[in-house]
Amino acid sequence: MPGGFTGKILRVNLTTKQVSTLPTEKYMDYGGGHGMGSAIFFELVGAQLPFEAFDPRNLIIMMASPFAGTFMPGSGRCEVQGLAPMLHPIEWFGHSNFGGRFTAQLKFAGWDGIVVEGASSEPVYISVIDDKVNIESAAGVWGMDTWDTQQEISRRVVPSLRYGEWAELAQNCFTTQIPAVVACGPAGENKVRYAALLHGPGSQAAMCGYGGVFGSKNLKAISVIGTGGVPIADPQALMDARIWFRQFQWDVDNPRDAAMFSSGYSLINGAPSGGNVSNGDRVPARAAACASCPRGCKQRLATGDSNESVCAGSMFASIGGGGMFGGGAKPKSADGAAAKPASIAMAAALRSKLTRQGNDLMQRMGIGHWPVMAMRGYINTAISQGLVKAELPPQGTYAYYEALFRMISLREGELGELAAEGPARMAEKLGRYKEDVHGGSLRLTYWGTQEHYDTMTQLEWGYGSLFGERDLMLHQMSNYPVHWMAQSGNPYLTAEEASKLYAEAMIPYQDDRYLIDYGVSPETGIYSDSKIKLTAWTKHYEKFWHGMGFCGWRWPQCITNNTADRRGATPNAEPRFWNAITGQNKTFADTMEIGHKIFTLDRAIWNIQGRTKAMEVFPDYIYDRPSGGSIQPMVIDGKWVYDQGRGRQHDRAKLEDFKARFYKFEGWNPDNSYPTRATLEKMGMKNVADVLQSKGKLG
Repeated sequence: MPGGFTGKILRVNLTTKQVSTLPTEKYMDYGGGHGMGSAIFFELVGAQLPFEAFDPRNLIIMMASPFAGTFMPGSGRCEVQGLAPMLHPIEWFGHSNFGGRFTAQLKFAGWDGIVVEGASSEPVYISVIDDKVNIESAAGVWGMDTWDTQQEISRRVVPSLRYGEWAELAQNCFTTQIPAVVACGPAGENKVRYAALLHGPGSQAAMCGYGGVFGSKNLKAISVIGTGGVPIADPQALMDARIWFRQFQWDVDNPRDAAMFSSGYSLINGAPSGGNVSNGDRVPARAAACASCPRGCKQRLATGDSNESVCAGSMFASIGGGGMFGGGAKPKSADGAAAKPASIAMAAALRSKLTRQGNDLMQRMGIGHWPVMAMRGYINTAISQGLVKAELPPQGTYAYYEALFRMISLREGELGELAAEGPARMAEKLGRYKEDVHGGSLRLTYWGTQEHYDTMTQLEWGYGSLFGERDLMLHQMSNYPVHWMAQSGNPYLTAEEASKLYAEAMIPYQDDRYLIDYGVSPETGIYSDSKIKLTAWTKHYEKFWHGMGFCGWRWPQCITNNTADRRGATPNAEPRFWNAITGQNKTFADTMEIGHKIFTLDRAIWNIQGRTKAMEVFPDYIYDRPSGGSIQPMVIDGKWVYDQGRGRQHDRAKLEDFKARFYKFEGWNPDNSYPTRATLEKMGMKNVADVLQSKGKLG
């Protein structure tokens, strides 16, 4: 086996209670992580498709990568795959991921991944201690929130557990580690379609509803703790690569251009603690990180709340204006006069604390933080328009969020049952899908997931989501580094400089200088061949490198504020670390070809499920309503500039032409979007071609 792999994948059947293994080597052509997960899914159940996400035949696949448990920066996330109950109109084969230390412990226990199939007749959890695997009763744990679940299971797995002290796992086997537990909450137990999985206090697999799949299998949690290590092919080369990588990091002792990048760049500058967007520096905190990550974008607060929550996990609730987006109403004293400054400070601190605790309640109930954002607005609309009869406490109060989360998680009442189905299915049940989604009041732009950034200007996000199965969530492509750099009003690169560095990083298309031209020029803009390459590169990178547990806030890194020439670590870092750990000799282009293969396999699975060319369209409002725009690099009148691109509308005919050209570029039939036999066999996937042919879906 190459370095970085343990050689075996755990397979657990909850119906038969059988525990077995799959050989990692069988799936090596898919690289690792997401690619291996897709190959396993297709092998075990691909020919049985289509079936629904809550069917016992659905798999929960949780994959590590050769980087997990090593010093590879920003690679500690766990890839989760299976049919996704959140997605619409079909529960597509989807993926999510979460950070923390789960994959590191999985590798230390000697496993490259876990495949869970079937469904238990009673609530259970899976305990993994090195090669000892047990399916345990979840009596007394079922019904708990995600935090209490993790604590209780940790006590059951290691009865002598004391924080910071040695505990005995087996005879003559001791550890100071705490089991890494990933669990569903009450939302998952009740099969809420956007229920999350939670690990630690705030690391969510927020997308696709895999908490609900856990619930459908009567699986409360998976606990892993290991006492081994990860085999490294060339330890010296790994350490050399790690030291070399320091130039791309924020230097906490002497940050480059600190005055420019210390404010307004907190999400994208690489500095510690930037991920908790609601706290900032309101409460004293120390940085916290996922395993292997040198940045530490999370926080552990002195108040003990909002720990390790980032982005949407720390910003959904906003109580009295205490969140990210507002100061709220000015507090008044008892006589109605303006309060004194000390009282204002106390009130602000209280609003912030209640906001943090409101978001923590969402984490504890196991509700996906990003999908519930669209749900909240639609619930409020349904109530205000009299579509359902329900009462909630006033918005902006802790009582409102407490009632909202309880109603959703427990499916309480008519509104709770509707809301638990997610906004797309709720709109269908209310008979308002066409009016609300296609009209744009409910912006479910990508397969039942809401529009994240402007579809018409952040093009790889729009196209990448349309040709995928959910919101792309690849922030580090051009969103954080380019959009937010320009949005700051003080960009450290001109649009032309950024376009040059991006093109040089985006192997194998590095000869195209217009890859990130987000303008409307027929030759290089929105419908051009340059955008076909941009979309393909983004999807291939996503499938290989992000599928390896790479963080979407760290990778790819085509540019950075932390080097003198602003050149990022991509495309040199990825193969350098890969080759040091595995002992292989892959180029960046080699890995992108594997990413293309994985994307095509995922495509084949979606085609078997029912994906057609005709389905790959945006809601009507994307075509009919002028876009608000989003500042990006564009070529306008022959010059590179940063521009908002406001007022655009997709052209239906031009998008159809773009789709056909993209399919052909990927090796799929441009008339029906199905992969061709020639493409599949060239990629070594004759078995996939045979199944597609048997289903009448071979291109």
